[in-house]
Amino acid sequence: MVKPVQFIFNQFSLNHGDNTMSKAIATQNIARKAQTDAPPVTKMLAEFAVTHPSKGWSQEIEDQAHRTFANWAGCAVGPSDHETVEFALGAIKEFSPAPQASLLGRSEKVDMANAAFINGISSHTFDFDDTHLKTIIHPAGPVASAILAMGEHLKLTGRELIDALVIGIEVSCRVGNTIYPDHYDRGWHITGSTGMLGSAAACSRLLGLSADQTQMALGIAASQPVGLREQFGTMTKPLHPGAAAKVGLTSALMAKHGYTSSLRALEAPRGLIQVYSDKTDWSEITENLGGSWEIGLNTYKPFACGIVIHPSIDGCVQLREKLNINATQVKKISVRVHPLVQELTGKKTPKDGLEGKFSVYHSCAVAFITGRATEHEYADDVVNRADVLELRSKVELIVDPQMYEASCDVKLETVSGEVHEIHVEHAVGSLERPMSNSQLKAKFVDQSEPILGLEKTNQAWDACMNLGGLTNLDVLFKAITLQK
Repeated sequence: MVKPVQFIFNQFSLNHGDNTMSKAIATQNIARKAQTDAPPVTKMLAEFAVTHPSKGWSQEIEDQAHRTFANWAGCAVGPSDHETVEFALGAIKEFSPAPQASLLGRSEKVDMANAAFINGISSHTFDFDDTHLKTIIHPAGPVASAILAMGEHLKLTGRELIDALVIGIEVSCRVGNTIYPDHYDRGWHITGSTGMLGSAAACSRLLGLSADQTQMALGIAASQPVGLREQFGTMTKPLHPGAAAKVGLTSALMAKHGYTSSLRALEAPRGLIQVYSDKTDWSEITENLGGSWEIGLNTYKPFACGIVIHPSIDGCVQLREKLNINATQVKKISVRVHPLVQELTGKKTPKDGLEGKFSVYHSCAVAFITGRATEHEYADDVVNRADVLELRSKVELIVDPQMYEASCDVKLETVSGEVHEIHVEHAVGSLERPMSNSQLKAKFVDQSEPILGLEKTNQAWDACMNLGGLTNLDVLFKAITLQK
């Protein structure tokens, strides 16, 4: 009897080792898509990350950087006592970590790598964080989580953090632009699978690494991608930006101490980008690097759920305000959407809040009933509330490949036979209809006040929005953490 291992080896020899044609086809398939003449983007990004001048951008970009940081901080504080954070922190405490860096909205300190990890998880738990709409990357989570932990431990200035934030987000999003949408369509959660590069670049800058060391840091991080879309609707989705933050920070420290990697980890035929995606638009990295800024395209969510549902929610809220009727008067809500909405948020019967964030049916129902879709509307008890279940059963999804991703049509039929329709070209919170600073602050307060109290919440908002002017971070941490 042939042993199983030997049998497998024999079959491999028959199918591959002794079949010249099969070997040739296999080699051809591997080599067919590989580009050997790609530009040296690993080196280019490394040099950019550590040599671009401080505040080397317009005031508009500077303002957007502060809005991004403040939005991220509020999103990290809000869920700081959520079971997702509690469970992750429980695991980290098993290692007895050194108290190097703070956890937002909490009193504990852990080592800086795990502070980046936990704050990154917290910032994405409510799915309320920023979105770079070109790629659907949530860019602040991995980068801000890493630089804040490192900045606290190294006693850096707010100016240094803002510089690193802009640089790190640029690296993440330019790589994202290069590979989106093919990479995302394969099933990768692009926030995690590019975020470790942004956090590595940002932390390399904070450490004062050379361009050569930063090239190594990017290479180390490139071998540690994280994030599968299969995890959407579970606690593991917010793990992705947390893990990316920790990977990037650790990679920069390893490079500082002499750890090496390939110098072409991003662009080589078997490097990250070509393994990740058949689409490799190198110009997205090389063109106008340091002259145009992806953070300028950042947007902020008014609704605590997957970004593709936002037009549908917006349409339901607008119809609610226009008609001034209650849910019992609704016969049907029909929503015409791009196929991606069904793919990402087609859960008809979510069982809890995490699943509700990926249900267009639940989101439309609560939007019409309450006029909003904040974290409160995704609580477990709301997802299972009788009136929500009743209206959710009346929501119909119509998938239309011709519909633009950022748009939708909402049609509402009443029990009395009236029909009302609305077209949403761009949802509130988009680049075309951005949230104002006052709206951002209201969102910040709504999330942070239950954790910090109103006085500390206002102090934390002011510190975040003036971060670039802080000579030390004490005032920020005093406001945004709890005291033992």
